[in-house]
Amino acid sequence: MEFRELKQITLMGFLIKVLVSTIAVVITAYLLGGVTVPDFTTALVVAFVLGVLNMVLKPILIILTIPVTIFSLGLFLLVINAFIIQLTGVIVRGFVVESFWWALLFSIILSIVTWFLELPGKTGPPRDEFHEYPPQ
Repeated sequence: MEFRELKQITLMGFLIKVLVSTIAVVITAYLLGGVTVPDFTTALVVAFVLGVLNMVLKPILIILTIPVTIFSLGLFLLVINAFIIQLTGVIVRGFVVESFWWALLFSIILSIVTWFLELPGKTGPPRDEFHEYPPQ
C-alpha cells in the first residue's frame, strides 16, 4: 500500500469520526435542556473543535493534574472533560452550555452516544490496513 492510499484511508477515517461525533452532539444536545446547538453546521464545528481540544489540550491538562486525578481515583477526568466542553462553548458561536453541571452531563452522555453510534463500525474481525495479504 502506498503512502497516498494510506493518507486517503486516514483522512476518510477522520471524516467519518467527525461525522459520527457531529450526530452524537446533535442527539446529546436534543436530550439535554441545558445545552443548545441551533443547527447541524454548528454541531459539525462543535465536533471538530472538541476533537482538536481533546487532541491538543486534554493531554496537557491530564499531565498537569495527575496528583488530583490519582487522589480522586480518576474522577477528576470528568472535570477535565466538562472544562473542555465549556471551553468549546466559549469558542463556538451558537453552542451554549448553561453551567458546569450541564457540561459534565453532556460529556458523559456524549461519550455514551458516540460509543453507541460507533458500534456498527467495530463489528467483525480486526482489519490490518498496513499489510496486504495474498488472496485465498
